[in-house]
Amino acid sequence: MIRILLPDIRVFIEIMGLIIILASSATLRADEFAPVFNPTLEIQRLNSAIAVDGKLNDSGWQHAGRVDNFVERFPGKNLQPPVRTEVSVTYDDDYLYVAFNCHDDPSKVRATMTQRDQFEGDDAVVLLIDTYGNAAWAYEFFVNPYGIQKDNLWSSITGDDPGFDLIWKSAAMITDSGYQVEMAIPFSSMRFPNRESQVWKMDFWRDHPRESQKQYSWAAYNHDDQCWVCQWGTVSGIKNVKPGRGLEILPSLVGTQAGHLSDLSSPHSRFDNEDAKAELSLGGKYPLTSGMTLEATYNPDFSQIEADAAQIDVNSTISLLYPERRPFFQEGSDIFRTLFNSFYTRTVNDPQVAAKLTGRVNRYSLGFMSAYDENTPYIIPLEERGIIVNTGKSAVNVLRGTKSFGENNQLGFIVTDRRFEGGGDGYGTVVAVDGDIKLSQKYSVIGQYVMSYTRELNDSALSAGLESVEFDHNKHTAVFDGESYSGDATIAQFRRRARGWNFTANYDHVAPSYRTETGYDPWNDYRNFFIYSEYNYFPTKGIFEYITPQVNFDNRWNFDGIKKWTHYMVGINNTMRIAQANFGASYRWGKEKWGGIEFDKLWTAELFGGTRLNHTLGFEFYAHYGPNVARWLLEKGNEISVYAGFEFKPIDRIIIEPTVNYLKSTNVDTDTELFKQTIGRTRIRCQVNREFSVRLVTQYDDYDNSWEIDPLLTYRLSPFSLFYVGSTHEIAQLTETADNSKVWEQTSRHFFMKLQFLFRV
Repeated sequence: MIRILLPDIRVFIEIMGLIIILASSATLRADEFAPVFNPTLEIQRLNSAIAVDGKLNDSGWQHAGRVDNFVERFPGKNLQPPVRTEVSVTYDDDYLYVAFNCHDDPSKVRATMTQRDQFEGDDAVVLLIDTYGNAAWAYEFFVNPYGIQKDNLWSSITGDDPGFDLIWKSAAMITDSGYQVEMAIPFSSMRFPNRESQVWKMDFWRDHPRESQKQYSWAAYNHDDQCWVCQWGTVSGIKNVKPGRGLEILPSLVGTQAGHLSDLSSPHSRFDNEDAKAELSLGGKYPLTSGMTLEATYNPDFSQIEADAAQIDVNSTISLLYPERRPFFQEGSDIFRTLFNSFYTRTVNDPQVAAKLTGRVNRYSLGFMSAYDENTPYIIPLEERGIIVNTGKSAVNVLRGTKSFGENNQLGFIVTDRRFEGGGDGYGTVVAVDGDIKLSQKYSVIGQYVMSYTRELNDSALSAGLESVEFDHNKHTAVFDGESYSGDATIAQFRRRARGWNFTANYDHVAPSYRTETGYDPWNDYRNFFIYSEYNYFPTKGIFEYITPQVNFDNRWNFDGIKKWTHYMVGINNTMRIAQANFGASYRWGKEKWGGIEFDKLWTAELFGGTRLNHTLGFEFYAHYGPNVARWLLEKGNEISVYAGFEFKPIDRIIIEPTVNYLKSTNVDTDTELFKQTIGRTRIRCQVNREFSVRLVTQYDDYDNSWEIDPLLTYRLSPFSLFYVGSTHEIAQLTETADNSKVWEQTSRHFFMKLQFLFRV
């Protein structure tokens, strides 16, 4: 018996020993991956030249600092990535050089040949730099596998500013083992402390879109710490480099020719062609210090090369908010932003001359802008609607300052002033203070308090149709009769931001006599309170990447204590591990009061979602149905709204983007149509190479039964040196007087071209 057992015991011991050895080696292999929080890297000056061509074979990379210990920062929580990423960093007198070697199956790499700043859903690498190391603002540089650039400026209050542009170098190429990218960021374009040795906060990211949208980073993150910039790595060793100093001159030549139908009520009427016009404009920029820049422009071309996408406004009682696309206002726009949008740059509509001073030094940011506007949009906010009047010429001045302190806290102020040239020396002045205070890693308080001071123009010619409009308990009228008054506004939010549970508790109010002529405040006389809460649940297995249930309560009343509306919402949003799909649903219910009439038993059921099936096809949609208020008619209607948008890439340099937006309401009792509007829009982009592109936009709006067709050719050497030529054509269906038939007719046309080149001295 013993002779039989002993061999078995020996075998058992050997097997157990083997298991222990294998377990130990597995543990060692697992230990090879260890997320690093706040990593460090010391780099040295390169000793030979680097050509930015995407090849990574220059000898200058041999002694560069290197990192490869990436983690999956999202959606995973500091997990080991499925692909390897290596980054090399070095510098010389003029540039910071960064190279990414992204290992992957090259057949799965997603890349689009498109204009600068316009790629989405691509593989990409990201360089993040906080040169002052105080988490107040930072540079973001993106490059896709074709070397196409995108850059943002991030700030702790307003987030990303996509209008920010720098001139820098990038190149990339897809290889047998993935793709690789080279960047060269000129020190002359950056702002940083003027000292012998630089210590910068940095992180390196990699976007990896496949079935899920994954992102990898050099630094590991505590996802419950809302200061994500505070958690970047530290890069040292940059010595004896100087921030940018030098004059930039930006001349441009703009040519236009317009025409329009002489009588819109009569088809086949004379088409009047205006004379062609050519104008010169001149802009300049000069860094006064390493962090302060002065910019000025005379006779600027503030036109947009692409018309705003039409928005459904058939049931809106206020002016619509459109994004700013004009370069002069985009750069440094993050400095001027506040919670109340106290400076809405599109209120500076048609300036003849403008100047701007912006700066970031250590923990301080400063912005000052002055402009002389030829055509001024004047917003009259009321309790349930807003009115816009063109008041002619005005002078605008805006001063903004902020200071950050501690870990990502900020205090600031803004003063805006508009002086009108019309009768009565009219003006509108706003003074505000704001702050963002972090109470802990997860909790913060953010708010703004505003005072407005108004003296109306005294001009009866502007008052047509406003005689019966009164506000502030009938103390004031909307007519331009030289009245003076003041008012206040405030907003305060208590926030929790974390990977799991998030919420916002908000109170804001705008007094009946509050008015700003440089901001976007389309109505007044309200107090508002809402609470929003969500929880992000991340399953470790299954088809769902994360699941987010949501609840919301929204309550508004006026300064007389009259309830204007009460809304409740419950919903859920789901993101899947299949085709980057997301979908959700919500249910809202409540009551509202418009025009003194209370509408109850209002509800809306919503469905929304989207997917990117592959790099060729993407889709998003939104739909809602339920009884809602037709605000202009003061009736209750069953409202249905549908939006659908597609992105189709038949090849890597052609993008077709059709969208449709539909809204309709019918009376709940009689089924009579109350309103309806459909907007269809298609944008087709073809990028021949990195410099040359062709774009065509077509848009149809059935509300006024009109088409708009906008072709454009662009040759772009940099964000500031470019040539484009294009046109806009508006076509409407007019009625024949003789037989009441419908005829399509071009009602207006506009040709335009621009040649612009940046000179750096």
